[in-house]
Amino acid sequence: MGIGNIGLPQLIILLVVVMLVFGTKKIRNLGGDLGSAIRDFRKGMNEAESEVSEAAKVADTEPTAKS
Repeated sequence: MGIGNIGLPQLIILLVVVMLVFGTKKIRNLGGDLGSAIRDFRKGMNEAESEVSEAAKVADTEPTAKS
């Protein structure tokens, strides 16, 4: 198991070093901030999708002008 050329032992060592450098509280806050950012991004994407589909419905129902 690994990501690219990084194996499980190297990944565990990396996580331990990150926890020592930043501390668990800061990592927890970072995780919460990342989660809320992803949530906001998904919300924005859903709103944009609904606006596009609504505009497509309006465009389909409007009569077209003949030249």
